[in-house]
Amino acid sequence: MLQKILITRPIFPDVIARTREFFDVEVNEGARYTPEQLHNALHDKDGVILAGGEKINAATLEGLSRLKAICVSAAGFNNLDIEAITRAGIIATNSPGPADETVADYTWGLMIATARRLAEGDRWIRTGNWKGSVGSSFFGTNLCDKTLGIIGMGRIGQAIARRAVGFRMKVLYYNRRPLDKTIEEECQAAYVTKEDLLRLSDFVVLAVPLNAANYHIIGEQQLELMRPSAMLFNIARGGLIDEPALAKALREQKIAAAGLDVFEEEPSVYPGLLGLPNIVMTPHIGGGTWDAQHGLAMLAAENLIAALGLGPHAGHPPSIINPEVLKK
Repeated sequence: MLQKILITRPIFPDVIARTREFFDVEVNEGARYTPEQLHNALHDKDGVILAGGEKINAATLEGLSRLKAICVSAAGFNNLDIEAITRAGIIATNSPGPADETVADYTWGLMIATARRLAEGDRWIRTGNWKGSVGSSFFGTNLCDKTLGIIGMGRIGQAIARRAVGFRMKVLYYNRRPLDKTIEEECQAAYVTKEDLLRLSDFVVLAVPLNAANYHIIGEQQLELMRPSAMLFNIARGGLIDEPALAKALREQKIAAAGLDVFEEEPSVYPGLLGLPNIVMTPHIGGGTWDAQHGLAMLAAENLIAALGLGPHAGHPPSIINPEVLKK
């Protein structure tokens, strides 16, 4: 009898077909599951691909003795309670890699849109305000020859840094530990403390995972360190920024502008951000290309196939989060 798996949202037909080579597959074609619905849907499943950011915690796992693998179709996995999953002896995987270059491209688009006030200009035209020369009304800020600070120099941070060469930007970075010198040279990036990065950078990009140590890594104290002309960008996870503190800093022009693709309570947005002219906001679409999403979904499928003991990587999922489970 085939093992049973759940895919929580419709994904690419070829990815579903790949899983059907090995499993009895159920795909949720309806609305996004509530926590209770997800728990009920998993009661007879051996594995699951989380394709819609669904949360898994201890309550979700209660009584699911059959579940052996949880595979996220995304690089980030802050929607998983890894400790609870590990205690339950369940393998957890994510999908790092396929969206790295896509998110890096998007980061630069968000930076340019914010620095050159593209969204403001678009709104100006759409509301019928363009009657003649705008003069200096929409003057923005150059990116070339400025200093870019990247907090979090993993794969995405490095991809962002490599693109800075074409803008002749000086690149600073802060990480848990300095990178290998070879990678630093490739990225033309210099390691500094977080405080120095905030003081010295014209553009600050957050590219770190969200965890307990990084929660509100940017708050009132950190914003006070930034230059009045500096701009802040978050393409990682919303909980990295204290949003009320950011709204206050933008309103009082403690920093010049911000660009956010992620929010702490998304899809809800902190109301204090909504009326500000000096912020560009997008609905968590940094990794939103067909190529990237297909790659994430296929990696999640291959992880699940391997986690349930099948396929070319049987027993060894390519991107396992909690390898200690394998020892059990």
